Amino acid sequence: MNQAHLHLLFNHLPILGTLFGLLILAGGFFLKNDTIKRTALGMFVLSGVLAIPAYLTGEGAEEIAERLPAVTENLIEAHEEMANIFLWMVGALGLIAAATFYTDLSAKKAAPMLYTLTFVAAIGTMVFAQRVGASGGEIRHTEIRRGATTAAVENGQAGGGQEKDDDD
Repeated sequence: MNQAHLHLLFNHLPILGTLFGLLILAGGFFLKNDTIKRTALGMFVLSGVLAIPAYLTGEGAEEIAERLPAVTENLIEAHEEMANIFLWMVGALGLIAAATFYTDLSAKKAAPMLYTLTFVAAIGTMVFAQRVGASGGEIRHTEIRRGATTAAVENGQAGGGQEKDDDD
């Protein structure tokens, strides 16, 4: 198993963990169930932790992917920049969730406010997670690149986002 395999294995986990955590937290709010809300907090902490190996395996995956046809440095760099921001966002979400969990267990009055903050942070993180995931997918999936048409994809010529020579 190489770094690209590991990156593909890990990169989905913080995104899906954030999504599931957000849905679980919304369910906990709706049902007014503290156990469900605390489960969501655990999902956010786990997502923050799992973002680390996803990010760390990215460089090795880049070395393998940049040798593949239709992969451009521009696509990789755009994804890498967004992944760096996402790492900090999901890490911050995990820390906010841990603080919320501690505050909730301590029966402090700030817990409801921190749950709201966690929810808002999770929405923002999830919006950005979608962009990071899409930018990573565009590296190898030409059919999802901007400007890709059905005919171009069928002919293997989907080129939205491809590099152009400076001489053009």
